[in-house]
Parts: sequence; C-alpha cells; structure tokens
Amino acid sequence: MKPSAPVVIGGVFAAYLLFVGVAALGYKPTPDEMDWEDRQAYNQRQLTELNLGLDIDEVRQIMGKANFSEAKNTEGAQLQVLFYRTHHEKSDGETTKDECTPLLFKDNKLIAWGDDSYQLFQAAPIAKVL
Repeated sequence: MKPSAPVVIGGVFAAYLLFVGVAALGYKPTPDEMDWEDRQAYNQRQLTELNLGLDIDEVRQIMGKANFSEAKNTEGAQLQVLFYRTHHEKSDGETTKDECTPLLFKDNKLIAWGDDSYQLFQAAPIAKVL
C-alpha cells in the first residue's frame, strides 16, 4: 500500500524542520559574521585569553579580524597595533578607535594591550627609511 501524498509531504516537512533545527543549534557564527553587539562582547571575552608573547597570527586566531590596524618601523623593531571593538561610545553606526582596545605587537609578538598601548606606539620613534 502506497503512502498518501499528505503523509509523504508531512514526512518531508518534518525532516526539513529537523535539519533546520540541528543546523541552527550547531551553527556558531565567526567573529566577522556577528553583529556589532555580539562581536563587542566576544572581543571582551577573548581579551582574557591573551598572554604576552603570543604571535600576531595566534592573536588573530583568537580574536578574529581587527577593526583597525597601524604599523611602523622603529629604530630596531617593527611595531604594529591592532584595534578590536570592546566598548560602545555612541550610536552613530560607525566603529571608531576610541571604541576599541589596542593590542601592541613588536616584531609580531604581543607586548601590551589597553589604552596605554596606543600611546606607546605613537611615542615610538620612526626609523629612517632610505
């Protein structure tokens, strides 16, 4: 005896709902796919996972893509600062550096993070470029 069309359609629909439910529960968006509020909370949590001396690639794996970055050669070293949004300042639809935590790297190793990090980066003398 063949199943009737409503039974087949109901079975397909139930399978579809099961698939969607499993996919939704198992899906974790990457940091780049998150809205700004979720990304900000994510960045705050991930900062607690950092340790001085981490390689810049390890930090990018932990934190994801930075909101901003700057780099320069100093006398004897390369400095780079990555900015990750961690605190909301004003609702203007734009992320600005004052809403971010800077992470400072010297020769691709994490040496500091927090507000003073960017001041250290800015104060470092630029190497003479030929």
